[in-house]
Amino acid sequence: MAGQLKARDIMTGGVQCVGAHDSLHNAARMMRDLNVGCLPICGDNNRLTGMVTDRDIVVTCCAEGIDPATVQAGSLGGPVHWIDAEADISEVLEAMETHHIKRLPVIDVAGGHQLVGMISEANVAKNLSDEQIAEFATHVYATT
Repeated sequence: MAGQLKARDIMTGGVQCVGAHDSLHNAARMMRDLNVGCLPICGDNNRLTGMVTDRDIVVTCCAEGIDPATVQAGSLGGPVHWIDAEADISEVLEAMETHHIKRLPVIDVAGGHQLVGMISEANVAKNLSDEQIAEFATHVYATT
């Protein structure tokens, strides 16, 4: 069953981006309002350029005494891992396990390279067997 699922089948749709030029203060408000701990960062072309987490805001700004209203979300961008909406669930798991990530943006490559969703640990847990979940957790949370 799991081998037939695609990223599109298990993702959460309707993902909202924070703009690269928006402040981290604005990103934090969006996270609060959307009840999420992570937002994709989209550039001027509305394409995915990075990800920002609540932890990024705390560690990068708050802990350093920097006002999050003065820092652009795009400054936290960097290499971002994503998956094609048509990718098989095994590719989703491999990407998350290889890069030790808990959230994976889903891009519709055939549909203009647009962000269409996000896959989180909860999405994985709802769609995999207990054995697959255990293997996934072992790889994503491995310290070495």
